[in-house]
Order: sequence, then C-alpha cells, then structure tokens
Amino acid sequence: MTTNQTTQTDPGARARVIKLGLDVHASLIVVVRQVDEQASQPPQRFSEEAFIGFVHRQLAQADAVHSCYEAGPFGYVLHRRLDRLGVRNLVVRPRDWSTYGERVKTDGRDAGALCSCLDRYLAGNCGALAVVWIPSEAEEMARGVGRQRQALARERVRLTLRGKGLARLRGLSIPAEWWHERIFPKLGLPDDLRTQLAVWQRILLPIDAELSALTVQLQEAAPAQLPSFLGAMTWELLRREVGDWGRFHNRRQVASYTGLCPSEHSSGGSRLQGSITRHGNPRIRHLLVEAAWRLLRSQPTYHAVAKWREAFLATPLSPARRKKIIVAIARQLAVDLWRLATGRATAEQLGLATT
Repeated sequence: MTTNQTTQTDPGARARVIKLGLDVHASLIVVVRQVDEQASQPPQRFSEEAFIGFVHRQLAQADAVHSCYEAGPFGYVLHRRLDRLGVRNLVVRPRDWSTYGERVKTDGRDAGALCSCLDRYLAGNCGALAVVWIPSEAEEMARGVGRQRQALARERVRLTLRGKGLARLRGLSIPAEWWHERIFPKLGLPDDLRTQLAVWQRILLPIDAELSALTVQLQEAAPAQLPSFLGAMTWELLRREVGDWGRFHNRRQVASYTGLCPSEHSSGGSRLQGSITRHGNPRIRHLLVEAAWRLLRSQPTYHAVAKWREAFLATPLSPARRKKIIVAIARQLAVDLWRLATGRATAEQLGLATT
C-alpha cells in the first residue's frame, strides 16, 4: 500500500505535511487544509483563538505544518504566534487570486488559492508565491516612527489646504503657513471665518509640534557621516524602511524592491519596455527620487550623475526624458546605498562626497 493510500484509508496515520491557506479577517480566519498530496478540503471558519486550537491539533497529526496568508492591516502578529507554535508560516504579497478572470471572490476561494499556491511553492516552484520579508519587532517599531512622521506631515498638509479652501470660498487668499501663531492673529479676516479657521489651527499646532519632535528624533538617529545632500532624514527613513540591507543578495533584488525597473512586454522578436513597474515599497521609491534630484544638482562626481548629467542638460529635453533620467539615477542610488550599507564599496569609490 502506498503512503498516499495509507493516509487516505487510515485516519490514525501521521501525515508527512499539512498545508493551510489562511484568509485572515478581524473577526475570523478562513482556512483551507491540504494533507500531503491529497485534494484540498472545504474551507473552515474559525475565530482566532479557535484557529489556534485547530493548529495545535494539526501539529499533533503531522511531521510539519506549513501555512501562508496575505500581508495586510493585521501585520505580523499572527505570523509570530504561529512561528512560536512551530508552524512554518509565510506572509505573501496580496494579489487577485482569480486565475481565469471569473470575477468571483469569496473568502473560501482565496484561502483555497493560497493553499494551492503554497503546495506548489513547497514543491519547488518559487514563483507560486511572492514571500514578504518579515521584520523583527524592533525593526517594525523603528519603521513605525518614520511612517508616523509621514502620516503627520500628510495630515498637516490636508488641514492647511482645508483652511486655504475656506478662505478661497470667501474670495480671500491666505499664506501657506496661515495657522502659525505669529501669522494667524495678523490676518485680516471676517470674524466668522476667523472662528472657523481657529478650529483647524487648534488641531494643526499640536500636529506640527509632534512632527517637529519626530523630525529631530530621526535626524539625531542618523550617522554623523553621510553622503552630502542625501540628508540625515532621507538616510534614516530609507534605513528604517529597508530594515536589513543584508537580505538582498544582488543588485537586481535591490532594484526590483524599489519598483523603479521598467515594465516589459516582449514576444517573439519584439521587445517593448514601458513605464516603471511600481512594484515593491512606494515609500522607498519616493525617497530615492527626491534624493536623485538633489544629487543631480549637487554631486557631479557621483558616478550615476556623471553618466547622465550631460544628457540631462541637453536641450531640448522632453519632460518624459527628464523623468527617465531621474529614475535611472534613483535606481542606481538604491544599489549604491546597498553597497555602502553592506561594505561592498566606499563612498569614495562611488564618487560620493561625504559630510
């Protein structure tokens, strides 16, 4: 009798591996289970605590238990909990699991697709799942500080524009920093408009204070010696977003993570490259593009700038061509920062002046 037949006919037999596809929600977890090479079973629904009990039973029935779920708003708490239990869990990139465009989405179908892809991944098909890097708790906390600062900056902009919009409705124009304590009392405004704007000002002032405190905290955490014009804030935000530069094994992985690589549609003898993929971390992409603009103007000896500077200064230069040059410099900058952080090169070797 084969092993597969034994598993199917003998309920007491110990399985070699159990695979669990998880569709995680705030109040429930939908699970599709596959035992060894058998067909996957119908979806089951659990609360989180009931699911942990279910996991304990699977661990008692198999030599190994593997699971996966999509990255999302629930972070890595469930992953760490499963890891402590002994489950080999993967957090994967979210995607549309509708294989043939059926336009039907249910929790059970998603969990089943995750389980099927996990089965192929464990069989050696590394392209079946896009596995997400899991930061340590310390790395996640450090990254959260930078993201909190960015959220506060966006909120300050939103409320500032809200106030300017109220003034514009009355045919008035007020300065961008209208809410500052030294500016607001001097504005010539109707009393009712001043009362409305004062509400937003009382919210904006503490937001600005918290934003300033986080800015100082991040800048002070940056190393003393940095490439000139890169900026302590940019360096620290990049470092915290990446977490561990050592997890990249080659320059292609670094460039892919930035989402600054060109998309491609090639078939037969034709090859067509398009706009950037925008795959990966958008925060890193934005930081790199900002840094590329500063380096282009201020670091002519940097090898990526030296390569593209003449083309950038050529006239006429279309806006599309200008963007492509900046993207090329930003992509190369990401690779060079990886080389700096991992000791593969020095700033002098890359042509980067340091402060």
